[in-house]
Amino acid sequence: MEAVSLNRWIDNVIKPEQIEKYKNNGKSFIDEGFIQETLMANKQPEKQQIREIMAKALELNRLEPAETAALLNCTDEELWEEMYATGLQIKHKVYGRRIVFFAPLYVSNYCVNNCVYCGFRCDNRETIRKRMNASELSAEVKALIGKGHKRLIMVYGEHPKSDVNYIADTLRTAYATKEGNGEIRRVNVNAAPMSIEDLRILKEVGIGTFQVFQETYHYPSYKKLHPRGLKADYGWRLYALHRAMDAGVDDVGIGALFGLYDWKFEVMGLLMHTIDLEEKFAGVGPHTISFPRLQPALNTPFLQNNSYYVDDKTFKKLVTVIRLSVPYTGMILTARENAEIRNEVIQVGCSQIDAGSNIGVGSYTEDAVDYQRQQFILGDNRSLDEAIRDMARLGFITSFCTADYRCGRTGGCFMGIAKKGKIHNLCMPNAILTFKEYLLDYASEETKEAASYLIDKELAALPNEQVRATVVEMLERIKNGERDLFL
Repeated sequence: MEAVSLNRWIDNVIKPEQIEKYKNNGKSFIDEGFIQETLMANKQPEKQQIREIMAKALELNRLEPAETAALLNCTDEELWEEMYATGLQIKHKVYGRRIVFFAPLYVSNYCVNNCVYCGFRCDNRETIRKRMNASELSAEVKALIGKGHKRLIMVYGEHPKSDVNYIADTLRTAYATKEGNGEIRRVNVNAAPMSIEDLRILKEVGIGTFQVFQETYHYPSYKKLHPRGLKADYGWRLYALHRAMDAGVDDVGIGALFGLYDWKFEVMGLLMHTIDLEEKFAGVGPHTISFPRLQPALNTPFLQNNSYYVDDKTFKKLVTVIRLSVPYTGMILTARENAEIRNEVIQVGCSQIDAGSNIGVGSYTEDAVDYQRQQFILGDNRSLDEAIRDMARLGFITSFCTADYRCGRTGGCFMGIAKKGKIHNLCMPNAILTFKEYLLDYASEETKEAASYLIDKELAALPNEQVRATVVEMLERIKNGERDLFL
């Protein structure tokens, strides 16, 4: 499309009144002065203060900005070790010893934006543009089902070729695609910010979690890094998930791309985003928080001169602080990171990961890596089976459960249970059932040998005898050929 047409499309998408309605007396919930002052005021926290904050988080209470700032400023490595252990303790308390697995599926990489760090930016002439049609998408979904996947995050470039009608059609295709014993039971979406009216359309077709990452909450950096396109409007993006909640899409996912600005500021931004959502939507904040770290991309030299690079040690710390700051929210660790750092960082409180990932548009059916169709370069190239085996060796059972969504446990219902630390009582039985499906239908012999013990272990740990008996009966039915059984 010509530049004039694209600009007209952008102008029609953005509705200023759907930004202003969520502001606090005309001001954004991101107050840069407040964040910087809070970080400075809590520069030298005492040991006792840090331990009191950890104790508060362990009781599943969200932290206040000053408390999060104190954790971010901690320089005592002994205390950090305590925080790492507390992060895992919190995760187990809320979500149990299970890790939810999903796959990213990039559907279209056309984009009107020119984000300087992104391989999909419109000026990148080395990127091969592609938008999948229904038959191509169905083939990709079948390839993923054939590996054992049940949950997807479908990703779209910000472009009129990926408008709400296209997204809705692709969701229908994904849900309608079957292969053998398998199917996709939950489709989350990562796409451009939309109006309330468009988001209602996605609600009707069964969207799961709607993700929009702010990338950086620091306004001057945001404007510099996003010079033009739909994404150039900071406010339209900042309130994207407020609009989703108003549209009835009550599971939303926030995130920041670490490496674009100071990591401490971005963690504070994620907390402020959480607080504002909770204040405006009766205590319901983000269903998930993501913390992707900037990775190289084809023909994208930004990373080479980046002064905000986040090293592995710092990455582990920031993930830990997020877990303590919002103890009841799901946390997503992506395959941007290599396998070694993922196996380490998942043990400070993460609850979801992707695996067997290929982020080239149309690349699952080809089973090949094509950097010209990718947004960035992945760090973890393990297959789904290999990643499940590694998680089992760390003591985590894999879950493909989607029962919460189909039983109406979303939004306020889910959050109310999670904040009491009881969601694992509902989700662990279903994790056991979906894991049994995977072992029967898709697992290698090596993974069966390494992971089968988890079913008996987690069965024995179920606190309710009646639930345990029901799960045992359902496991037998699955063994005899039934699928998609849940509590």
